[in-house]
Amino acid sequence: MTVIDISPSVMQFLLAFIVVAPLLGALAALLPAPPGLKGRNPDQAVLRHGVTVTGAVLVAAIVLAAGFDHDHPATMQATTDISWIPALDVRIHLGTDGISLPLLVLTALLTFLCALYSYFKLPAGPSPKAFVALVLVLESGTLATFAVLDLLLFFLAFEMVLIPMYFLIARWGGDQRQPAAWKFILYTLLGSVVMLLGLLLIGLKSGTFDMVALATDNGRGLTASVQLIAVLAIGLGLAVKTPMWPLHSWLPDAHTAAPTVGSVLLAGILLKMGTYGFVRILLPVAPDGMRTFAPYLAAFAVVGIVYGSLACLALARTGAKGDLKRLIAYSSVGHMGFVLLGIATMTPTGVNGALFANIAHGLITGLLFFLVGAVKDRYGTADLDTLAGATGAALYGRAPRLGALLAFAAVASLGLPGLAGFWGEMLTLFGAYSPAEGLSRPAFRTFMAIGAFGTLLTAAYMLIVVRRVCMGEHAPHSRLSPDGQPQQAPRAADGPQPSGTAGSQPSGTAGSQPSGTAGSQPSGTAGSQPSGTTGSQPSGAAGSRTASTPQLADIHPYEAAAWTPLAALTVIAGLWPAVLLGLTDPAVQQLLAGGKS
Repeated sequence: MTVIDISPSVMQFLLAFIVVAPLLGALAALLPAPPGLKGRNPDQAVLRHGVTVTGAVLVAAIVLAAGFDHDHPATMQATTDISWIPALDVRIHLGTDGISLPLLVLTALLTFLCALYSYFKLPAGPSPKAFVALVLVLESGTLATFAVLDLLLFFLAFEMVLIPMYFLIARWGGDQRQPAAWKFILYTLLGSVVMLLGLLLIGLKSGTFDMVALATDNGRGLTASVQLIAVLAIGLGLAVKTPMWPLHSWLPDAHTAAPTVGSVLLAGILLKMGTYGFVRILLPVAPDGMRTFAPYLAAFAVVGIVYGSLACLALARTGAKGDLKRLIAYSSVGHMGFVLLGIATMTPTGVNGALFANIAHGLITGLLFFLVGAVKDRYGTADLDTLAGATGAALYGRAPRLGALLAFAAVASLGLPGLAGFWGEMLTLFGAYSPAEGLSRPAFRTFMAIGAFGTLLTAAYMLIVVRRVCMGEHAPHSRLSPDGQPQQAPRAADGPQPSGTAGSQPSGTAGSQPSGTAGSQPSGTAGSQPSGTTGSQPSGAAGSRTASTPQLADIHPYEAAAWTPLAALTVIAGLWPAVLLGLTDPAVQQLLAGGKS
């Protein structure tokens, strides 16, 4: 069944266009804009070019998904197979099935939303031309990773994304961007060197680099020792990119330093490349080696779940000076732990859960990083103590729609039933309850129990974040008079103000206004306050709220345009999981069966 009937040749063209168009767009972005397309200035023209190219790729991806035969999702569709390097039997082999198609659409969607967001909110840094070109190269590399079916092409596409992400962090990032960028590139390059050796070992020992042929062979052409070495080498490189504990330490630094769109792309897309490699390459090509290492992979996964949650709890506590972006980064370590646990079960239930959790994490964490970036723009900081101690009822009182959306993303991230985050975690735990034949059931049930405990820790730190950032701290608003009656804290006219109250304002309140607050309004808000700003003040402020404690600018139209699709898809995937599972399950069943339905 297809939504629209498209000929195979058109499907081939669509997949090739999706992979190649961003690369051609990156080259065009570096050229001078044609005279009729310059707009108000060259910077605006190149940003509009980025939106146009990513928009065209998104449309092509949606049409490809509509033309996909949903009755046969285990079959490679829209395939292109052209000889490239005959001496090594390397071929330009492209194709998509129920496993890769959702990742292709997710990549196209997130990149388009990042380009749209950057058109209105370009991060501070060098030339916009370079920024747009790097984003487009990054998109081309990630799309190619999910579309190629040759081991060496997979490696080239896998590495293609490293340089663009390095420069996005190093040139457009915030504090400590240079050390974070170097840590990112060194970790991933070292892992990639080892991964390349494993890929070459498989290709040379089996006589082919074709991933479809290798999956159909199901490891029968590889000895047990070759499979063990290949899984260890390739798995190490993929684990760095995932990232798996204890190879994760580059991730919090990279996220903290990266610009908003860099964090969205890193969490929403790049982390999926590692887990996709486990499913596409190691599970079908080296099943015996995976079976040997599966208990260790599951053990590292559940340690990552608990470790990531405990790190988030430590950052969220009062007085820890925790960075909200860093906290979300550590939460990704825990969420990707669930993905790895599902893969380690080597069961259809667990692998389907891992693939579902991959997509859910891309939607939810992408939305979270968009929101955290917006909060940082308004307050001038992502420090949790500063955000929680701001005058008034924090986001609920100062930017209620922004606060509500942040709370929504947080409860989606903790796995609330009815939202996308729930199904992936539940299916991975079910898979761990009954792992594949040959795996220790008591060990995996222990891993399941630890993973379930990790869900409780996730709920704990996410609710703490919502309470502190959205509701604010419980400040001492009054004190007792000599006769035992409560009295208000003194105002500015009565003497010195305590820290965090009106009069001596913290960063991001009246007096020293960050961009986007009342007083210094962002483009499009000057002169008139956004809905729900100054005027009548909400209750819950320190003492009595006055005009000197302004609200923040609430959600802007361009922010709503970039965030609404992610929120909507989070709800749709949570309420209707069969849309995604109907694609992945037949493909996973065939993959685990060695190419046999």
